[in-house]
Amino acid sequence: MAQPIGLIAGQGRLPVLTAAGIRSTGQTVACVGLTGQHTPELPDNCDQFARAGIIRIGRWIRLLRRWGVDEAVMIGRVRKSKIYQPLRLIRQLPDWRAARLWYRVLRHDRRNTALLSAVADELERGGIKLIDSTKYITSHLAHEGTMTCLAPSTSQMSDIEFGWPICQQLSRLDIGQSIAVREGEVIAVEAMEGTDALIQRAGQLCPTGKWTLLKRANPNHDMRFDVPTVGPQTIKNLSLAGATCLAVETSKVILVDKPQLIQLADHARIPLIGLS
Repeated sequence: MAQPIGLIAGQGRLPVLTAAGIRSTGQTVACVGLTGQHTPELPDNCDQFARAGIIRIGRWIRLLRRWGVDEAVMIGRVRKSKIYQPLRLIRQLPDWRAARLWYRVLRHDRRNTALLSAVADELERGGIKLIDSTKYITSHLAHEGTMTCLAPSTSQMSDIEFGWPICQQLSRLDIGQSIAVREGEVIAVEAMEGTDALIQRAGQLCPTGKWTLLKRANPNHDMRFDVPTVGPQTIKNLSLAGATCLAVETSKVILVDKPQLIQLADHARIPLIGLS
């Protein structure tokens, strides 16, 4: 029997898609669902399932090792803003592994890259190797060229060419993964609040609409975690906020439920283009 693949699951649909992708290869899914984060349908899509707190890393390891897991995928949102909530440590009850991580690394550096790399290192010390989180959902990655029936206009392509290197530099600095651009001017920049909040703010700052959202990964992005993602709700939010184009990086941005998302973008008349 094939060795099970571990799944450490946060919010959203991606863990469900990943579980389906793992099963499609004939392997079984042993899943740790993060308490208060995973979707209700996730357990039914896994062969083994248990819940664990967001900062109960020792329990993650014990569960996965008990199920015979050596390799795992960690995927799904966990809002970083939770780190700054009052009484966060009391509410989450960190185990000794998480407490040691905090003392050694995270009290000095709480950037996403430091946080997630430290978690990956701790998992590996416990015998669990994190692998590329897109390995089992490659069909949902953005591909090169225009993916919708409607192609970007000349002015939209001009904005994309203007904003693409700016977006790369912001991502390289771990500030954010997305920017909003119109007529050669940056309207809004993503930070900790996330893409949906950026879209809402851009819509408020540019009520006439007709702006473009650009989304890309850090050039040195670690594909084991926090891969940039666009979902159906992103398209709906773009439409409500007056955006008229979306450009994403090929092979480094996940399009959740890709065929349906592309149809939704076509229906909203928002061209979707993939750029390398």
